[in-house]
Amino acid sequence: MHLSLPLFALLPLTAATALTPQHIFSNPSSPSESTSRIPTSYESAVLARRILHLTGIGTLATVFPSSKSHSEGKDDGEETNEQRPQNLGGMPIGLMDYLADCESTGNPAILAITIATSFKNVAAGSNISLSLTWTPPSSSSHQYRPSFSPTTFTYSPASLPRFSLLGYLEPITPSLVDSLKLAKCFTTTHPDAKYWLPGNPIHTSEWVRLVVREVYWIGGFGDRNYIGWIPVEEWKGVKREEWEGVRLPGEEDSEENENGWMGWVRGLVRGEL
Repeated sequence: MHLSLPLFALLPLTAATALTPQHIFSNPSSPSESTSRIPTSYESAVLARRILHLTGIGTLATVFPSSKSHSEGKDDGEETNEQRPQNLGGMPIGLMDYLADCESTGNPAILAITIATSFKNVAAGSNISLSLTWTPPSSSSHQYRPSFSPTTFTYSPASLPRFSLLGYLEPITPSLVDSLKLAKCFTTTHPDAKYWLPGNPIHTSEWVRLVVREVYWIGGFGDRNYIGWIPVEEWKGVKREEWEGVRLPGEEDSEENENGWMGWVRGLVRGEL
């Protein structure tokens, strides 16, 4: 059976049954008011910890220092020739970097290459945050297609969970045995990182952890997902068996068809939204 109308043509027909604003950001007061329940902050923390474990790439956000003295000079014993523009002081910048979930506390491990802008900014006094986005496993049924086809329902990136970790970098000074374990954990996620491990002949690098102090979470569409701050105690309190026992949109045996983008589309067609 094919839909005869474009999806967005159905929006006016569903306006009368749309969720009230308070139900977008909180659970209904009684089950009869809605067929779906917004996850709690702790349930969202469990999902976020799974994303941290499965996602090895994130965006580090820092701020350029106001002093020009930090923009020039030598790093790793060689000229950087960065030619940084003037008047960048106080400007934020976000750059991709590698990370790995190698500790049970929820503090991601990072291989900090001192010549990199993010770590130079931190050394100059910048705050830092790490943003991660869940990307479903690649398959023909999980691809995002910008053009809408009434017969092909696929993911909307806006429906997928993402979050930001705010904190500070702390050097990791492991013993020889722990250093080997850390290197194995990190290179299991990023095999090419073996070329930049501490002591390599290319660039000066060191192990650091992002000590998480605040967590901001966007679970997806607000009528069926938690959006807001996750208490750091909940973030750190998640146990391995908990995040191993849940599934994210696009993973095998997940409940994406009812709670994610597909569920949103079906609810719209049925007039439930």
